[in-house]
Amino acid sequence: MSRSISLILGSHEHLPHGAGIDEFEELYRVRLKPFISTLYRYPKIPAVLHYSGALLNWLERNHPEFFLILEDMISPKQVERLGGGCYEPMMALISPQDRISQIEMFTTYLRKQFGKRPQGCWLPGLAWEQAMVGTLNSCGMVYTFLEDETFRSAGLGTESPVISEDQGKLVTVFPLAGKLRGAFAVERALPVLEKFRDRSGEGVTAVFPGRFFGDGESPELRIHQFFEDLARSESFINFTSPSRYLKNAKLPVKAYFPASPVLGYGNKKAGPEDDLPQRKPGLLPRQFLIIYPEANGIYSKMIFTHSLINQLRGDKSRKRTAQEELLRAQSFDAFCYLGDGGIYRNMLRKAAYRALLGAEKITREKGIFIPSLLTFDFDLDGEEEYLFQDTHMNCYVKTSGAGIFELDYLPKNWNYLDTMARRREPDQGEEQPVDGYRRGAFLDRLVPSALSLEDARAGRFEGSRFCALETFKPVLVDRVHEKVRFRLAPKNPAPGGDAEGLLFPEETPPPEPFGGAGLEKTYCLNRNILTVQYTLTNGGELPLDCTFIPEIDLSFFDDGEAFLRILALRKGVKENAGGAEITAAEGLEFLDIKNEDIISLSMDRSCDVWLIPIKTRCRIRDRITDRYQSTCIMPRFPLSLEPGASWNAEFKLKIYH
Repeated sequence: MSRSISLILGSHEHLPHGAGIDEFEELYRVRLKPFISTLYRYPKIPAVLHYSGALLNWLERNHPEFFLILEDMISPKQVERLGGGCYEPMMALISPQDRISQIEMFTTYLRKQFGKRPQGCWLPGLAWEQAMVGTLNSCGMVYTFLEDETFRSAGLGTESPVISEDQGKLVTVFPLAGKLRGAFAVERALPVLEKFRDRSGEGVTAVFPGRFFGDGESPELRIHQFFEDLARSESFINFTSPSRYLKNAKLPVKAYFPASPVLGYGNKKAGPEDDLPQRKPGLLPRQFLIIYPEANGIYSKMIFTHSLINQLRGDKSRKRTAQEELLRAQSFDAFCYLGDGGIYRNMLRKAAYRALLGAEKITREKGIFIPSLLTFDFDLDGEEEYLFQDTHMNCYVKTSGAGIFELDYLPKNWNYLDTMARRREPDQGEEQPVDGYRRGAFLDRLVPSALSLEDARAGRFEGSRFCALETFKPVLVDRVHEKVRFRLAPKNPAPGGDAEGLLFPEETPPPEPFGGAGLEKTYCLNRNILTVQYTLTNGGELPLDCTFIPEIDLSFFDDGEAFLRILALRKGVKENAGGAEITAAEGLEFLDIKNEDIISLSMDRSCDVWLIPIKTRCRIRDRITDRYQSTCIMPRFPLSLEPGASWNAEFKLKIYH
């Protein structure tokens, strides 16, 4: 039987910066070693391989024998190496300058290890924007891959590569057979390829299998059966590589592609007209920044750090080191959720912040840095934020809620507000509570006195006023003393009150829970001590009876005894907190055992405190698991204020080693 179609076999494996050693070992044992050792025994089957920079760095240190096998297959041109971004970045979210830096760093690494520059580039998540053509071409990349669904959305067939252009620069794009990849996970390869042959004409397509179906649980056996089936299909499938194909192929047609989403794959069967598995629909990269404010926090910090690095002058070595730290923070996985944890994995986010804070410290010249209060749109939402910067601490405050959304301890490159809100993802079930806001520090609630700890754990705050979702007005900005005061006017003021924006009586909003309360908050960061002062005033006509809760979420490695100890201060004596409810506390100390830090939170009046570990549900390697994100601290102050009366409180927060 004549060969009717050419097929490019590929393999893509990646673990992000911040993944655990056990994850690297498991990936090597279950996937990398069996695939490469089996491929080695089938020298007539070529393959194109992409292993990310973080993964190759780990392999170089822990399994150098893996590189020897690769070199043996590269020399006879059985294996072709794919380049890409060194730290598997979300290409659409980083600057053209950083894209080039990522690709060139990885290209240099591959050339040093294997003696040859790669000609092709892997795009993380197969997410595409047309402007990437110029970047790939400038970096010497001849070809890349996109999902066949992206070809269809451009009105193209899916059996031949095309030339794509931007600003006069060209790159070849090969189609990836998404359904074929999914089919290999649920059926033996030979019958799948026979169906594929019957449906295909002349041309070439590529497939990067993720899983392999076979008899038994052994990864080695399943991969062996897969290659055995590939060898049997050589009578009607021509296995080739991108470079071989481009050397002999006719000039492809020219095409442009629309922006394509980040794609994942599923095993859900298609309709009756098609018995191959379908992939799950994806999101455009920037949509993740809207759905997950925590991802936007990392992205905003990345943009901020990029500008700091660009301002460095004179010291090229320092600038280069800071740039390398920035690139480490751009890992694709820290921005999205595709069914394998992603942004829900706190260690990936913390690795990103660790790199960004490391870069920020490098940009600060020793002996020249001066503590400051900056005002600008940090999180790129059209509103100004207030950035307190001291020698050891950063504290970033939003006008929305007048709460803190980033609290950095620079000696350990740790953001103690790097937490994650609870959400219900499509693959997680309906049991998890939903927060509906980005967690932070000093997010204020006025709640009914009958609210219970179980209500708070479940996120039930019926009849409450959540001031963190309201906009405060800055009424004092003192840059000399690094102090900002915010004011929130009463929603239901007494007649003649000063509710803002009410021009006519008919505009008066309906009464809201505890709407007569007005709130002032003053932040001051001085000598690495953060002071927060509250003044709550009853501006309504009726007495105000409620409980005031300024919520604080602090994020540690985990909440187990090996990671965190909590002490309560009562009458000058420290003792173990001893549970979720602490009574009559004058302060708290959090012993971050892994970082060897102590966070001291003191109050000028005693109160009862609830401590609630926040855990989010996510899917990691086909298992639903609960991941620790932060410890929610809820000081509770019962209030009873007559009209016109005020109440004051002060908090001091200090972090030290």
